[in-house]
Amino acid sequence: MAMTDRKQSARILVAGCGKLGGDIAKALSHNSKVYGLRRNPDQVPEGIIGLGADLTDPATLDGKLPGQLDIVIYCLTPSSYDEQGYHNAYVAGLQNLLEAIGDKPLTRLIFISSTSVYAQDDDSWVDETSPAEPDRFTGQHILQGEQTALNSIHPATVVRFSGIYGPTRQRFLEEVLEGRMNPQPPAPFSNRIHEQDAVRVVAWLSEQALADKTIETLYVATDCEPVRLDDVVAWVRQQLPCKEPVDSARKGGRAGSKRCRNQRLLAGGFEFRYPDYRAGYREMISNLS
Repeated sequence: MAMTDRKQSARILVAGCGKLGGDIAKALSHNSKVYGLRRNPDQVPEGIIGLGADLTDPATLDGKLPGQLDIVIYCLTPSSYDEQGYHNAYVAGLQNLLEAIGDKPLTRLIFISSTSVYAQDDDSWVDETSPAEPDRFTGQHILQGEQTALNSIHPATVVRFSGIYGPTRQRFLEEVLEGRMNPQPPAPFSNRIHEQDAVRVVAWLSEQALADKTIETLYVATDCEPVRLDDVVAWVRQQLPCKEPVDSARKGGRAGSKRCRNQRLLAGGFEFRYPDYRAGYREMISNLS
């Protein structure tokens, strides 16, 4: 079967078809039949086949999944940000989905993860070979979800995203504009990826898998320039007028201090549309009214 025919006939399930999952589903729907699973199926994007189920309640999956799937993209976020919420989203939900899929083989299972599984706080570089030893329950449950995917009967790939930003995720930019960010130098290193590139990474990996090309079991997905938080804030302040920092402005980072490396993605042939924070934020700033 030709590659184009394979892609057009592929059946892809995005489990967790919210903001990021919905954008991934839309990107893949041009060449494949895409299903979006979420509690409210009427909220999946246009052109996506909505499936209504709660992955934390396996009974709701009965009879809902298509008979044969090629790619499953697991992209859940917690419904509550306590320990049970993280376990349900990253571990129990995936276990329930895998049970519902059964022994029908997938071409690829893609698990959306986070660089929060790295606890490094010494400005060191981290990549796919670095130890992932999270010291918070959030990262611990995400890591357990990764292992659940990788230990399944299906070929699996884990994608660890750094902080996602972009036109629909402007909180950081808004905080700088309002004077609520005032990190003191040298602030911790920060890592980020533009939301369009985050979508493109998952779409690219799905297309590689459907084309029977070799892909790795783990990728760190981040842009090409880790940068200290105070340098980003200083650059934004140079681009447009910002309010003076308020007394309660945040002084530091929230995720330790590490530098995430994306060399494995680049070596595989992926090209970033927004290779650094300047490219992404400059476009966002130019679009401010």
